[in-house]
Amino acid sequence: MVNKTPPRFAAVGAGRMGRGIAIAFAYAGHRISLVDLRPRSVEDWHKLRGEARAEIAASLSGLAQLGVIDPAQIHMIAARVEFVNAADAPPALKAAELVFEGVPETLAAKREAIEQLNKHCRDDAILTSTTSSIPVTQLAAMVRRPERFLNMHWLNPAYVIPVVEISCHPGTDPEVLARTKSLMEAIGKLPVVCGATPGYIVPRLQALVMNEAARMIEEGAATAEEIDKATRYGMGLRFAAIGVVEFIDFGGCDILHHASREMSASIDRDRYTAPAIVDRMVEAGRLGLKSGSGFYDYEGRDIAAYRRDVLSRTLGMLKHAGLWHPPADETRE
Repeated sequence: MVNKTPPRFAAVGAGRMGRGIAIAFAYAGHRISLVDLRPRSVEDWHKLRGEARAEIAASLSGLAQLGVIDPAQIHMIAARVEFVNAADAPPALKAAELVFEGVPETLAAKREAIEQLNKHCRDDAILTSTTSSIPVTQLAAMVRRPERFLNMHWLNPAYVIPVVEISCHPGTDPEVLARTKSLMEAIGKLPVVCGATPGYIVPRLQALVMNEAARMIEEGAATAEEIDKATRYGMGLRFAAIGVVEFIDFGGCDILHHASREMSASIDRDRYTAPAIVDRMVEAGRLGLKSGSGFYDYEGRDIAAYRRDVLSRTLGMLKHAGLWHPPADETRE
């Protein structure tokens, strides 16, 4: 029996991001409208819909080939994505309680899409933009009900990576934020919240690392292959087991302070000078785990148990990478 009730969720923009979001919801058992707002000829619409269907099927087939899902589930999951053209967009938008705008990264395209959302979405709908570059404060000014608007940055592939970065503006209703987080957690996502800041969290951090890697190649400091080996099995492996800020506390804020001082003098002062917060923490003796407080407070915490937990996480990543070896049975000369 065909369900005639429009889905509760809608992804606006039938490109790569919209398709990834659609898979994420369909994988979790939800029907979702994949909406194209651009008026097209019948031929162009059929072409776009065919491309979207093919990409969704290919993505699910990739999961099946890796044993994540059974091949028999591909059609069932894909069938939960309902393709909607511009003419049929109004009822699909009106039915959605959570809408993801994912049109191209230009203000003109965003403005045009948001005008349609303002016109057709219901008053209690939560509207989000998946923009990776336009501040939430700038887009909120275009929204009819800005208190129900926020940015949500998905990390590609959107149906695989659990983290979604939520950026709120000062007028975002706290209840809307809580509801959005709850809906995302219900489909297996891990929402993290940041303010109205450029670059969210992950892009801001990774841009520094990627630029520095490219700079090292340019300088002849190391080859691409050696840098990738070092980051995948050194830095990346560690940061897969322990958070960046947690890592500062674990090693000691004073270590970061001294290392930054040396590299700012030998490499580049602007890139490596530690921020003032690091200097203040060192001066105050808030060095992290070894002093009982740093970015986190360790008072009353079982430090030995925590250290074992971090070691366990790290060993788990080593085993996953196939790099953990048992001790030698014999003494070797």
